[in-house]
Amino acid sequence: MNDGIEEPKRRENFSAEELTGGWISWNLKDKDRFNAFIEPLSVRSESPTEDGRPRARVRMHPERRHSNLGDNVHGAVTLALVDVALFAASHQFGSLDAGHSVTLDLSTQFVGAGRVGEPMDALVELVRETGRLIFLRGLVVQGESDGHIVLTFAGTIRKASRK
Repeated sequence: MNDGIEEPKRRENFSAEELTGGWISWNLKDKDRFNAFIEPLSVRSESPTEDGRPRARVRMHPERRHSNLGDNVHGAVTLALVDVALFAASHQFGSLDAGHSVTLDLSTQFVGAGRVGEPMDALVELVRETGRLIFLRGLVVQGESDGHIVLTFAGTIRKASRK
């Protein structure tokens, strides 16, 4: 694990500004990319799991533009948050240090509706890391003490080849 900022790729492609409360910005510098639709994003380390595996929290702020016709956060927005959170958390853990990694699989189960106007967090924990793969799982939550669960997820990242 590192200090949360990958060098040099992190600074080249993403903001890495220190924010209050231990948060670090996680926003693409190129605003013409998909991620910009769910930004601003921030990431911070959380206390490890009971068996010592790292955890991180990735936060977005859902607005009306992220809503569906039911005035809840659109499912596609929540899925986008999870996919981006896999990478932001992996960088935070120090697990990604080479270029363009990809999501191999992502399994989700919607549990509740995301609420517009309230921070929505992806809590990500590292399950296992191998030479080429990172296995992660977590929850998307809102509310006091993370009391409102929006969805559960598990995903795998394939690390980029070192060149």
